[in-house]
Amino acid sequence: MKDVFKKADSFYEFFTRSAGVDKEATHYCPGCGHGNLHKIVAEAIDDMEIADRTVFVSPVGCSVFGYYYFRVGNVQAAHGRAPAVATGIKRALPNSIVISYQGDGDLAAIGANEILQAANRGECITVIFVNNAIYGMTGGQMAPTTLMDMKTTTTPYGRSAANEGYPLRVSELLATLQAPIYIERCTLEDSKSIMKTRKAIRKALQLQVDNKGFSLIEVLSPCPTGWKLEPVESREWITEKMVSVFPPGIYKDQPDAPARVTPKTPIYEPAKVLEALGMSGEEKGTIGRVPEKFPTHKMILAGFGGQGIMLLGQLLAKSSMREGKYVSWLPSYGPEMRGGTANCHVTISRERIGSPFVSHPSILVAMNQPSLEKFAESVEPGGVLIYDSSFIKTVSIPPHIQAVPVPFSEIANELGSAKVANIVAAGVIIGLTGLTSEESFKSLFSALRKEFLESNLKALAAGLAEAKHYLEKTAVRPAGVVG
Repeated sequence: MKDVFKKADSFYEFFTRSAGVDKEATHYCPGCGHGNLHKIVAEAIDDMEIADRTVFVSPVGCSVFGYYYFRVGNVQAAHGRAPAVATGIKRALPNSIVISYQGDGDLAAIGANEILQAANRGECITVIFVNNAIYGMTGGQMAPTTLMDMKTTTTPYGRSAANEGYPLRVSELLATLQAPIYIERCTLEDSKSIMKTRKAIRKALQLQVDNKGFSLIEVLSPCPTGWKLEPVESREWITEKMVSVFPPGIYKDQPDAPARVTPKTPIYEPAKVLEALGMSGEEKGTIGRVPEKFPTHKMILAGFGGQGIMLLGQLLAKSSMREGKYVSWLPSYGPEMRGGTANCHVTISRERIGSPFVSHPSILVAMNQPSLEKFAESVEPGGVLIYDSSFIKTVSIPPHIQAVPVPFSEIANELGSAKVANIVAAGVIIGLTGLTSEESFKSLFSALRKEFLESNLKALAAGLAEAKHYLEKTAVRPAGVVG
């Protein structure tokens, strides 16, 4: 038998969701412990053959990017709320294997009550608690686990008992509860400790497979960037500083505990729910009766903050929703908001939408040069790029897509208001794709500022005219374009 060394199958082959880095590399800092932990978890999932029923719950912090890497079910949670989300998933899908992956700034601070209550209920989930004694992602602030006298951006003179209190020992705290069945603290300081961590995580996952109950593995993990140390120094710092405050070891172990009785989850029948709400089945809208010819449109709309990108996406989604289609709208702002980068992901479909995130749009609308350069390569083969030729003069079009240049801003200025360039773009999109009707889109104008009603109507008509002109002169139709 030949040994094969390869990336775990539970990892994506290429990390296409990780923007700004090589598709084969992770985004984590050199020496960060998350890489070791991800590898340990992925290999355990593979060896236990549970990938098809595993759900990885990631809250805010460095752990938020689990969905970049793990080829399993992924759910994002608000800051500290991963145990609550994990509880909901496990109760709705009792056969699932739910992993709550949290940092110390998340679990031990805003999420302290969440983890305490989930542990006290004995929820059958596996919690991996990454303890690096600092808020690593957001600037190196003091965390509940920050050591005494340790300097951080919010404790520049060092943590003091009188001012900030003492480091919170989560494993010891939760071990006092009756319900948890397995709690262990491990480290990533050297090869030997990494192997112990590997063993502990596998044990915790097996206990969940056996439906035993709540498990938590706390891992003392290096954060070279947050600690301002070299990677090798950060591992030594764990040994020299952390283990005396957070001693590794098993704090609770009840392997012979009986399998947990799964709480009964009510099964709701749609007809009975409608009846309870005083609705008949015929009043639920037109979803399911959308013409079969209607495709799924996955769009990225991008530009500067202040160009009306978000409103454009909302209007397209809302008008399509009024016609009974499934829609999603996901905004993304740059740090500067107005004047900074802004984009939104819009999906319009006659099928249920699994995720609002659009990796490979069939339609990209670029209102400025940076947006075109950032997203053009991601457009799916046969897709269409619609861009504002008023501002974008240097264009390198990938060979697998078709470009539609339209001077949105120039048209808007000719109509008397630069603010309606986004509505011109809407007219072009509707005219090319037919994803929503002109009437449905117009019906939303009443909710906008009334002084722009006439300008919006003219802008929409101008965009529709541009689309008609393009279709008349172009023989080749991009994917999803009508005609």
